[in-house]
Amino acid sequence: MKKEENASISIMKIICVTIILILISGIGVMAVNTDLKDVTIILQNGYEMTALTSKAKVSEILTENNIVLEENQKTIPDLSEEISSGQSIQITDKSYNEVQIAKISEDGAKTSLDQLLENYAPITEKIVVEQVTIPYETVTKNSGTSGDTTNKVLQQGKDGLKEVTYRVKYQNDVEIEKTVISEKVITEPVNKIVQVQKKTTSRSSTLPRTTGSTSGGTTYKITAYCPCSKCCGKTNGRTASGTKATAGRTVAASSKFAFGTKLNIGGHIYTVEDRGGAIKGNKIDIFVNTHAEALAWGVRYLTVSVVQ
Repeated sequence: MKKEENASISIMKIICVTIILILISGIGVMAVNTDLKDVTIILQNGYEMTALTSKAKVSEILTENNIVLEENQKTIPDLSEEISSGQSIQITDKSYNEVQIAKISEDGAKTSLDQLLENYAPITEKIVVEQVTIPYETVTKNSGTSGDTTNKVLQQGKDGLKEVTYRVKYQNDVEIEKTVISEKVITEPVNKIVQVQKKTTSRSSTLPRTTGSTSGGTTYKITAYCPCSKCCGKTNGRTASGTKATAGRTVAASSKFAFGTKLNIGGHIYTVEDRGGAIKGNKIDIFVNTHAEALAWGVRYLTVSVVQ
C-alpha cells in the first residue's frame, strides 16, 4: 500500500515539473516572437537615452517611457509616424525651421534621420542694445525787423543720444528679424537757433507742410506716433474723439486744446483729434502712417500757434 502511495506522489511530481517546464517554454517562445527593438530618444537638452520597446509609433514610445512634450516642443519624426529598430526620436523646439523634409535617394531608399536633421537650422534670439544719435533741429527765429536780415546763429546745435534695445533673431548666423523692444533717451538734442527775418525750419519731414508764419506761438516738444500697439496700445486707428486718425491732419494734444482745434505746427495746419496719457503740458504727438516714420521723426521742438 505504501509503495502505491509513493508511486502516486512521484507521478504527481513529474506532472507538476512537466507543466512548469511547458509554461517556461511558452513564455520563452512569446518573448522570442515579440518584436522588440532598440531606439534612441534625444531630449531637447541633448541627453540621449536608449529604450527597448515593442511599440512602433513615436507617441506610444514616448508614453511608454513617461516622456511628456511641452507646448513648445515637437518630435522628429512626427508623433504619428512609426520607426524601426536603430532609429532615433529627436525632441526639439517648435521654432526650429524645417528646411527640407525626407526625400527619396536615387536608389529609392529614404534619407536617414541624421541627414534629415542636418537640414534643420535652429533660430536663435539675442537682446542687442545700440546707441543711436538723435539729430538736432535747426530752428529759425524772427528778427522782428524789416528788410533784408543777415542770418545770425544764436545757439549752436548739438545731437542727442538714445539707447535702443532690440530683439534680434538669427538663423545660420544671419540676421532675419530685428524688433525694437524699448527706447531710452540719454541726452536730449539741443536745437540750433538761427535769427532771420522770417521763421522757417531747415529740416524737412516726410509729413506734409504748408508755408506760413508761426509768430506769436509757443515752442512745444513735438513727437510722432503711428496706429501700432507699441505707440498707442491699439490698432484700430480710432482717435479719442471718434475720428479715424489721418497722417498730415491728426495730432494728440492735452485737454487745454479742445477737439477740433486747428494748430499751426512748423508751418503745417493740424487738427486736435486725439489724447494720450503721456501728452501733458507743452507736448504734442503728430500721427504718421508707420512706426518707421515715427522713429525717424524723433523729437523736435517747434513753434505752435492756434489758428483762429
